Amino acid sequence: MSEVTDNPIAAKLKGRARTQAPARRADPAPSRWAWRMQRLMLTPLFRLGLRVGIPFAITLSAGTWWLSNPENQAMILDAVAQTRASIEERPEFMVNLMAIDGGNPDIDTAIRAAVPLDFPISSFELDPSAMRDTLIGMAPIKEAAVRIRPGGILQVDITPRVPIAIWRTAEGLTLVDHEGTLVSKIARRDTRPDLPVIAGEGAHEHVIEAMELVDAGAPLGARLRGLVRMGDRRWDVVLDRNQRILLPAKGAVRALERAIALDGVDQVLSRDIARIDLRLSDRPTVRMNAAANDTWWTTRQLNSRNQ
Repeated sequence: MSEVTDNPIAAKLKGRARTQAPARRADPAPSRWAWRMQRLMLTPLFRLGLRVGIPFAITLSAGTWWLSNPENQAMILDAVAQTRASIEERPEFMVNLMAIDGGNPDIDTAIRAAVPLDFPISSFELDPSAMRDTLIGMAPIKEAAVRIRPGGILQVDITPRVPIAIWRTAEGLTLVDHEGTLVSKIARRDTRPDLPVIAGEGAHEHVIEAMELVDAGAPLGARLRGLVRMGDRRWDVVLDRNQRILLPAKGAVRALERAIALDGVDQVLSRDIARIDLRLSDRPTVRMNAAANDTWWTTRQLNSRNQ
Protein backbone atom coordinates (compact mmCIF):
# COMPACT_ATOMS: atom_id res chain seq x y z
CA MET A 1 0.00 0.00 0.00
CA SER A 2 2.85 2.29 0.77
CA GLU A 3 4.42 1.40 -2.52
CA VAL A 4 1.52 2.59 -4.49
CA THR A 5 1.30 5.77 -2.48
CA ASP A 6 4.92 6.45 -2.79
CA ASN A 7 4.87 6.10 -6.59
CA PRO A 8 5.22 9.62 -7.94
CA ILE A 9 3.46 8.89 -11.25
CA ALA A 10 0.42 7.47 -9.59
CA ALA A 11 0.27 10.37 -7.23
CA LYS A 12 0.51 12.77 -10.12
CA LEU A 13 -2.34 11.08 -12.02
CA LYS A 14 -4.44 10.97 -8.90
CA GLY A 15 -3.94 14.68 -8.33
CA ARG A 16 -4.80 15.45 -11.95
CA ALA A 17 -8.03 13.44 -11.69
CA ARG A 18 -9.00 15.40 -8.61
CA THR A 19 -8.47 18.75 -10.31
CA GLN A 20 -10.35 17.74 -13.58
CA ALA A 21 -14.05 19.01 -13.84
CA PRO A 22 -16.78 16.37 -13.76
CA ALA A 23 -18.41 15.38 -17.18
CA ARG A 24 -21.87 17.08 -18.17
CA ARG A 25 -24.95 14.90 -18.72
CA ALA A 26 -27.14 15.29 -21.97
CA ASP A 27 -30.15 17.71 -21.73
CA PRO A 28 -33.41 15.65 -21.94
CA ALA A 29 -35.54 18.66 -23.18
CA PRO A 30 -36.40 18.65 -26.99
CA SER A 31 -35.29 21.32 -29.39
CA ARG A 32 -37.63 24.22 -30.28
CA TRP A 33 -38.64 22.76 -33.67
CA ALA A 34 -39.16 19.32 -32.18
CA TRP A 35 -41.36 20.85 -29.50
CA ARG A 36 -43.43 22.72 -32.08
CA MET A 37 -43.89 19.58 -34.13
CA GLN A 38 -45.03 17.65 -31.07
CA ARG A 39 -47.53 20.40 -30.24
CA LEU A 40 -48.79 20.40 -33.81
CA MET A 41 -49.31 16.63 -33.76
CA LEU A 42 -51.46 17.05 -30.68
CA THR A 43 -53.86 19.37 -32.58
CA PRO A 44 -57.07 17.42 -33.62
CA LEU A 45 -57.54 19.40 -36.82
CA PHE A 46 -53.98 18.77 -37.96
CA ARG A 47 -54.29 15.05 -37.27
CA LEU A 48 -57.61 15.00 -39.19
CA GLY A 49 -55.88 16.67 -42.12
CA LEU A 50 -53.13 14.04 -42.09
CA ARG A 51 -55.59 11.18 -41.76
CA VAL A 52 -58.30 12.39 -44.21
CA GLY A 53 -57.31 15.54 -46.05
CA ILE A 54 -54.05 14.36 -47.58
CA PRO A 55 -55.44 11.02 -48.83
CA PHE A 56 -58.49 12.80 -50.22
CA ALA A 57 -56.35 15.39 -52.03
CA ILE A 58 -54.16 12.66 -53.50
CA THR A 59 -57.19 10.64 -54.60
CA LEU A 60 -58.91 13.71 -56.08
CA SER A 61 -55.80 14.69 -57.99
CA ALA A 62 -55.39 11.18 -59.36
CA GLY A 63 -59.07 10.97 -60.31
CA THR A 64 -59.00 14.39 -61.99
CA TRP A 65 -55.95 13.43 -63.97
CA TRP A 66 -57.57 10.15 -65.02
CA LEU A 67 -60.87 11.78 -65.99
CA SER A 68 -59.11 14.46 -68.03
CA ASN A 69 -58.38 11.80 -70.62
CA PRO A 70 -61.12 11.93 -73.36
CA GLU A 71 -60.91 8.17 -73.87
CA ASN A 72 -61.68 7.55 -70.20
CA GLN A 73 -64.60 9.99 -70.37
CA ALA A 74 -66.07 8.23 -73.39
CA MET A 75 -65.67 4.88 -71.69
CA ILE A 76 -67.62 6.08 -68.63
CA LEU A 77 -70.41 7.60 -70.75
CA ASP A 78 -70.76 4.39 -72.74
CA ALA A 79 -70.95 2.33 -69.57
CA VAL A 80 -73.64 4.61 -68.10
CA ALA A 81 -75.65 4.56 -71.33
CA GLN A 82 -75.50 0.77 -71.56
CA THR A 83 -76.55 0.40 -67.93
CA ARG A 84 -79.46 2.81 -68.35
CA ALA A 85 -80.61 1.17 -71.57
CA SER A 86 -80.49 -2.27 -69.98
CA ILE A 87 -82.84 -1.00 -67.24
CA GLU A 88 -85.19 1.13 -69.34
CA GLU A 89 -85.69 -1.53 -72.03
CA ARG A 90 -86.75 -4.24 -69.64
CA PRO A 91 -90.19 -5.66 -70.53
CA GLU A 92 -91.87 -4.43 -67.35
CA PHE A 93 -90.98 -0.82 -68.25
CA MET A 94 -92.18 -0.92 -71.87
CA VAL A 95 -95.44 0.71 -73.05
CA ASN A 96 -97.04 -1.07 -75.98
CA LEU A 97 -100.25 0.83 -76.79
CA MET A 98 -102.44 3.87 -76.04
CA ALA A 99 -106.02 3.58 -74.77
CA ILE A 100 -108.30 6.65 -75.06
CA ASP A 101 -111.57 6.84 -73.15
CA GLY A 102 -114.24 9.54 -73.10
CA GLY A 103 -113.91 10.85 -76.63
CA ASN A 104 -115.17 10.06 -80.09
CA PRO A 105 -113.39 8.82 -83.24
CA ASP A 106 -112.56 12.36 -84.39
CA ILE A 107 -111.07 13.32 -81.03
CA ASP A 108 -109.16 10.03 -80.82
CA THR A 109 -107.62 10.70 -84.21
CA ALA A 110 -106.70 14.25 -83.20
CA ILE A 111 -105.08 13.02 -79.98
CA ARG A 112 -102.95 10.43 -81.74
CA ALA A 113 -101.84 13.10 -84.23
CA ALA A 114 -101.02 15.60 -81.46
CA VAL A 115 -99.08 13.02 -79.42
CA PRO A 116 -97.31 10.80 -81.96
CA LEU A 117 -95.66 7.80 -80.27
CA ASP A 118 -93.77 4.91 -81.79
CA PHE A 119 -94.76 1.85 -79.77
CA PRO A 120 -93.27 -0.04 -78.04
CA ILE A 121 -91.60 2.73 -76.07
CA SER A 122 -89.96 2.85 -72.64
CA SER A 123 -91.99 4.46 -69.89
CA PHE A 124 -88.88 6.45 -68.95
CA GLU A 125 -89.19 8.31 -72.25
CA LEU A 126 -92.79 9.40 -71.58
CA ASP A 127 -93.83 12.55 -69.75
CA PRO A 128 -97.52 12.19 -68.78
CA SER A 129 -97.66 15.73 -67.38
CA ALA A 130 -96.43 17.29 -70.64
CA MET A 131 -98.81 15.09 -72.62
CA ARG A 132 -101.72 16.25 -70.46
CA ASP A 133 -100.80 19.90 -71.07
CA THR A 134 -100.75 19.23 -74.80
CA LEU A 135 -104.18 17.59 -74.74
CA ILE A 136 -105.80 20.33 -72.65
CA GLY A 137 -104.50 22.84 -75.19
CA MET A 138 -106.62 21.15 -77.87
CA ALA A 139 -109.94 22.90 -78.56
CA PRO A 140 -112.29 19.88 -78.29
CA ILE A 141 -110.88 18.75 -74.91
CA LYS A 142 -111.91 20.37 -71.63
CA GLU A 143 -110.01 18.10 -69.22
CA ALA A 144 -107.58 15.20 -69.57
CA ALA A 145 -105.74 12.68 -67.41
CA VAL A 146 -102.73 10.64 -68.58
CA ARG A 147 -101.23 7.70 -66.71
CA ILE A 148 -99.39 4.44 -67.37
CA ARG A 149 -101.40 1.38 -66.47
CA PRO A 150 -99.94 -2.01 -65.54
CA GLY A 151 -99.47 -4.17 -68.59
CA GLY A 152 -97.76 -1.50 -70.68
CA ILE A 153 -100.84 0.63 -71.50
CA LEU A 154 -100.79 4.41 -71.77
CA GLN A 155 -104.24 5.38 -70.47
CA VAL A 156 -105.74 8.70 -71.63
CA ASP A 157 -109.05 9.78 -70.05
CA ILE A 158 -110.60 12.93 -71.51
CA THR A 159 -113.62 15.11 -70.88
CA PRO A 160 -114.66 16.63 -74.21
CA ARG A 161 -116.26 20.03 -74.57
CA VAL A 162 -119.98 19.86 -75.30
CA PRO A 163 -121.07 22.31 -78.03
CA ILE A 164 -124.36 24.09 -77.43
CA ALA A 165 -124.46 26.48 -80.40
CA ILE A 166 -123.08 27.15 -83.87
CA TRP A 167 -121.28 30.44 -84.37
CA ARG A 168 -121.48 31.72 -87.94
CA THR A 169 -118.66 34.00 -89.08
CA ALA A 170 -117.09 35.02 -92.36
CA GLU A 171 -114.64 32.13 -91.93
CA GLY A 172 -117.40 29.54 -91.65
CA LEU A 173 -119.30 27.65 -88.97
CA THR A 174 -117.77 26.85 -85.59
CA LEU A 175 -119.16 24.89 -82.65
CA VAL A 176 -118.93 26.65 -79.26
CA ASP A 177 -119.58 25.40 -75.74
CA HIS A 178 -121.27 27.16 -72.81
CA GLU A 179 -118.04 29.01 -71.97
CA GLY A 180 -117.82 30.42 -75.48
CA THR A 181 -114.78 28.28 -76.26
CA LEU A 182 -114.41 27.29 -79.89
CA VAL A 183 -114.72 23.52 -80.12
CA SER A 184 -114.38 22.65 -83.79
CA LYS A 185 -115.41 23.75 -87.26
CA ILE A 186 -118.18 22.14 -89.28
CA ALA A 187 -118.69 22.24 -93.00
CA ARG A 188 -122.49 22.64 -93.15
CA ARG A 189 -125.35 23.75 -90.93
CA ASP A 190 -127.26 20.49 -91.34
CA THR A 191 -124.35 18.63 -89.73
CA ARG A 192 -125.76 19.71 -86.34
CA PRO A 193 -129.44 20.54 -86.84
CA ASP A 194 -130.01 20.20 -83.09
CA LEU A 195 -127.99 23.33 -82.26
CA PRO A 196 -129.10 26.96 -82.68
CA VAL A 197 -127.11 29.39 -84.81
CA ILE A 198 -125.66 32.62 -83.48
CA ALA A 199 -123.83 35.25 -85.48
CA GLY A 200 -122.23 38.62 -85.11
CA GLU A 201 -119.10 40.04 -83.53
CA GLY A 202 -118.51 38.69 -80.03
CA ALA A 203 -121.58 36.45 -80.15
CA HIS A 204 -119.65 33.46 -78.79
CA GLU A 205 -118.75 35.46 -75.68
CA HIS A 206 -122.46 35.83 -74.79
CA VAL A 207 -123.58 32.32 -75.63
CA ILE A 208 -125.31 31.84 -72.25
CA GLU A 209 -127.57 34.84 -72.90
CA ALA A 210 -128.18 33.55 -76.41
CA MET A 211 -129.32 30.18 -75.05
CA GLU A 212 -131.71 31.93 -72.66
CA LEU A 213 -133.25 33.71 -75.66
CA VAL A 214 -133.49 30.42 -77.54
CA ASP A 215 -135.31 28.86 -74.61
CA ALA A 216 -137.65 31.87 -74.38
CA GLY A 217 -138.31 31.63 -78.13
CA ALA A 218 -139.27 27.95 -77.99
CA PRO A 219 -142.96 28.78 -78.80
CA LEU A 220 -141.78 30.06 -82.20
CA GLY A 221 -140.77 26.50 -83.09
CA ALA A 222 -139.11 25.99 -86.46
CA ARG A 223 -139.62 29.64 -87.37
CA LEU A 224 -136.67 30.60 -85.15
CA ARG A 225 -133.62 30.53 -87.40
CA GLY A 226 -130.99 32.06 -85.13
CA LEU A 227 -129.69 35.08 -83.22
CA VAL A 228 -127.48 37.92 -84.42
CA ARG A 229 -125.33 39.97 -82.06
CA MET A 230 -125.58 43.62 -83.10
CA GLY A 231 -122.61 45.85 -82.34
CA ASP A 232 -121.55 43.47 -79.57
CA ARG A 233 -124.29 45.14 -77.52
CA ARG A 234 -127.70 43.52 -78.13
CA TRP A 235 -129.47 40.72 -80.04
CA ASP A 236 -131.74 40.37 -83.05
CA VAL A 237 -133.97 37.30 -83.28
CA VAL A 238 -134.03 36.04 -86.89
CA LEU A 239 -137.17 34.24 -88.08
CA ASP A 240 -138.09 32.67 -91.38
CA ARG A 241 -139.50 34.89 -94.16
CA ASN A 242 -136.63 37.28 -93.31
CA GLN A 243 -138.40 38.63 -90.25
CA ARG A 244 -136.52 40.05 -87.28
CA ILE A 245 -137.32 40.95 -83.69
CA LEU A 246 -135.03 43.73 -82.50
CA LEU A 247 -134.37 43.29 -78.78
CA PRO A 248 -133.03 45.88 -76.31
CA ALA A 249 -129.60 45.64 -74.72
CA LYS A 250 -131.18 45.05 -71.29
CA GLY A 251 -134.16 42.85 -70.56
CA ALA A 252 -133.89 41.02 -73.88
CA VAL A 253 -135.58 37.85 -72.62
CA ARG A 254 -138.58 39.73 -71.26
CA ALA A 255 -138.90 41.72 -74.50
CA LEU A 256 -138.93 38.53 -76.55
CA GLU A 257 -141.60 37.04 -74.31
CA ARG A 258 -143.72 40.18 -74.91
CA ALA A 259 -143.34 39.78 -78.66
CA ILE A 260 -144.42 36.14 -78.47
CA ALA A 261 -147.40 37.10 -76.31
CA LEU A 262 -148.35 39.82 -78.82
CA ASP A 263 -148.17 37.30 -81.64
CA GLY A 264 -150.40 34.96 -79.70
CA VAL A 265 -153.09 37.66 -79.45
CA ASP A 266 -152.89 39.51 -82.78
CA GLN A 267 -150.92 37.06 -84.93
CA VAL A 268 -148.45 39.86 -85.63
CA LEU A 269 -145.65 37.59 -86.82
CA SER A 270 -148.00 35.89 -89.26
CA ARG A 271 -148.53 39.13 -91.15
CA ASP A 272 -146.40 40.63 -93.90
CA ILE A 273 -143.98 42.51 -91.68
CA ALA A 274 -140.19 42.78 -91.73
CA ARG A 275 -139.30 44.07 -88.26
CA ILE A 276 -140.68 44.31 -84.76
CA ASP A 277 -138.57 46.86 -82.91
CA LEU A 278 -138.67 46.42 -79.14
CA ARG A 279 -135.59 48.46 -78.32
CA LEU A 280 -137.83 51.09 -76.74
CA SER A 281 -139.95 49.23 -74.24
CA ASP A 282 -142.62 51.93 -74.04
CA ARG A 283 -142.90 52.36 -77.80
CA PRO A 284 -142.66 49.15 -79.84
CA THR A 285 -142.81 49.67 -83.60
CA VAL A 286 -143.55 47.44 -86.57
CA ARG A 287 -141.99 47.79 -90.00
CA MET A 288 -143.83 46.26 -92.93
CA ASN A 289 -142.28 44.72 -96.02
CA ALA A 290 -141.97 46.84 -99.14
CA ALA A 291 -144.82 45.04 -100.92
CA ALA A 292 -147.12 45.35 -97.92
CA ASN A 293 -146.18 48.99 -97.52
CA ASP A 294 -147.04 49.72 -101.17
CA THR A 295 -150.33 47.90 -100.80
CA TRP A 296 -151.13 49.87 -97.66
CA TRP A 297 -150.43 53.18 -99.37
CA THR A 298 -152.48 52.22 -102.39
CA THR A 299 -155.40 51.20 -100.21
CA ARG A 300 -155.16 54.43 -98.24
CA GLN A 301 -155.15 56.55 -101.40
CA LEU A 302 -158.20 54.69 -102.77
CA ASN A 303 -160.05 55.22 -99.50
CA SER A 304 -159.25 58.92 -99.52
CA ARG A 305 -160.57 59.30 -103.08
CA ASN A 306 -163.77 57.45 -102.29
CA GLN A 307 -164.38 59.80 -99.44
